[in-house]
Amino acid sequence: MVATPEKLQHTHTHEQLSGKDRVAVLLMGYGEVESYEDFANYNEQALNLLTAKFAPVPTWIYPPLARLLALFDRHEWGHTHHDFISPHNAIFEQQRAGIEKHLQEKWGNNVQVFKAFNFCAPFLPKQVLTEIKNQGFDKLLIYPLLVVDSIFTSGIAIEQVNNALNELNDGEEHWVKGQRYIPSFFNEPAYIDLMAHLVEEKIAADLATAYLPSQIGIVLMNHGCPHKAKGFTSGITESQALYDLVRDKLINRYPLISVGWLNHDTPLIEWTQPNAQQAASNLIQLGAKVVVFMPIGFATENHETLLDVHHIIHALEKQHPGTNYVQMACVNDHPEFLTMVGQWADAHIAQLLSEQTLAVNPQLADHHHHHHHH
Repeated sequence: MVATPEKLQHTHTHEQLSGKDRVAVLLMGYGEVESYEDFANYNEQALNLLTAKFAPVPTWIYPPLARLLALFDRHEWGHTHHDFISPHNAIFEQQRAGIEKHLQEKWGNNVQVFKAFNFCAPFLPKQVLTEIKNQGFDKLLIYPLLVVDSIFTSGIAIEQVNNALNELNDGEEHWVKGQRYIPSFFNEPAYIDLMAHLVEEKIAADLATAYLPSQIGIVLMNHGCPHKAKGFTSGITESQALYDLVRDKLINRYPLISVGWLNHDTPLIEWTQPNAQQAASNLIQLGAKVVVFMPIGFATENHETLLDVHHIIHALEKQHPGTNYVQMACVNDHPEFLTMVGQWADAHIAQLLSEQTLAVNPQLADHHHHHHHH
């Protein structure tokens, strides 16, 4: 008996959607280099989009600086880490496919999930939006996924989408008739619970029989944020809230918990503190005999969560040789995570499909401006 109404509702949903109503979900991540030849290009895009918003660096220096950084990257990824290739792009594709599977179970083929990378062709936002337009979609849900922080990193996604939409506009009426945006899931209860649960699971499986709870240090790692970002909100507030919410789930059982920011060591920039290495040292001073590093501010594995944390643990092993260290994975394509990400999109998809389409004529923008002056 219970299944019947749900089944009816399910078929009803599909009937409603027959016709032109379709939604493209644009899942956005950074993307990471898979060929070392692309380092300079990748760095130049990152400097333009990210660093420009908080570093006092003139734009003419970006191309030579990008080439210089590429040399450091090649040394680190190539020599120091045995020709490391980031798994980020492959994991992001698994996330895209898993989220699409969840959404299509509810909405059918009228909802499709596309991935775009901020810094990596052939999935740059403009390339992917061209494809979305060519496939006849006119409704767009913009969904940044990699970093769980804020309007800042998600904002660069919007910047690229806006640039692409400007270039792809041909004619009086814009082809996009509906838009929605999911900026972050830093305060989503399901995500908070999953983060805490993964840490508890790890401790129960590997550490509980060897250490007292008060001897287990937990560093919850967030995406590092600059304190001053030319007036942009840089994500500190959201990331701090995320940390507080996860910590509150764990601290009664495991007293030694600290935030650890994964900062980029850029000169002249004041970054969030304590960084992950300092955080671990502090916990060791308070009696931690093992330190668990759990990335909560990144949803997808990338060179920061892998190489940077590897370096941090290596340095700590020299400083505190008597302590053990456990490096945990990002949430990646955990089935529970992919289900919740799909569910967060459901309400926005429903709104896009139910509301009246709105024709936007970009040429009218000028008239408003003149009208205001009169």
